[in-house]
Amino acid sequence: MPRRQPFPSHDKRRIFFGKLSDAVMNLYRNMDRAALDAAYNNGAAVPGSAGIVASWQDRSKRLRSMRPAKLDLRYGEAERNRLDYFDAGAGTPLLVFIHGGYWQMREKETFSFLAAGPLAHGISVALVGYTLAPEKRLGGMVAEINAALDFLAPNSNALYVSGWSAGGHLAAMAMTHAAVKGGLAISGIYDLEPIRLCYVNDKLGLDDEEVRRHSPLTLVAPGKPLRLAYGGNELPELQRQSEAYFQALQSQQRDLCALHRLAGHDHFSILEELASPDGALMHATRRLMGTDR
Repeated sequence: MPRRQPFPSHDKRRIFFGKLSDAVMNLYRNMDRAALDAAYNNGAAVPGSAGIVASWQDRSKRLRSMRPAKLDLRYGEAERNRLDYFDAGAGTPLLVFIHGGYWQMREKETFSFLAAGPLAHGISVALVGYTLAPEKRLGGMVAEINAALDFLAPNSNALYVSGWSAGGHLAAMAMTHAAVKGGLAISGIYDLEPIRLCYVNDKLGLDDEEVRRHSPLTLVAPGKPLRLAYGGNELPELQRQSEAYFQALQSQQRDLCALHRLAGHDHFSILEELASPDGALMHATRRLMGTDR
């Protein structure tokens, strides 16, 4: 994917001179390591987040038991190179969903419950698994998502990508795939520099070159419709990520991007707006696909 010049408001607080204490206190946007860790700790920011994820797992098990699906279809050689396919029928558009977990945890099975919303509107859903850090570097994960799209593309002429959190990042990176018509990235990470500097990188292991190569914020816009969404109750840094990426996209493809700020939603509750047939993100998906008429 080609690169463009960094977006002007992209404020990296690199300190090369002055006291070491000043450098520590200004690790990124006037935050030290402790503040930066807290700024990206979504689980700690939402009380009961572990229980929310457990409820997702229960709901996903129920949906898989009620809806026929092709489970664990292999698209590559690695153990996690599998996907689950919920078929809404021949000729239906396909939404490919990429799970989150800061590229180092969670699994596709936890997110089957999200298929309820799209299936209610005749949209097929594929949930993609991929190798996690530290076993795989980020570039390898991006390649695996593209391999999954290669696998799915021959059977769909209307393929769209979506993802949440780290999956939102991978969805944005997947927009350049030839088969992808458009995307919906939810609560995503589009500037990897703060990730390189905080606790998430302990397992992810990003270096400067990987940050440059895989930060959607500083890459050329994909030239396809891309909707971004985030919750009004999310951590400020997560909100800033979506807002900054939207501004960057607008500067290049104003008519092909949209930003949805869902008031009252946090990093976890926002997914209910896709899981519900009447949800705001389900409506945004239908508009993206042109099936809302």
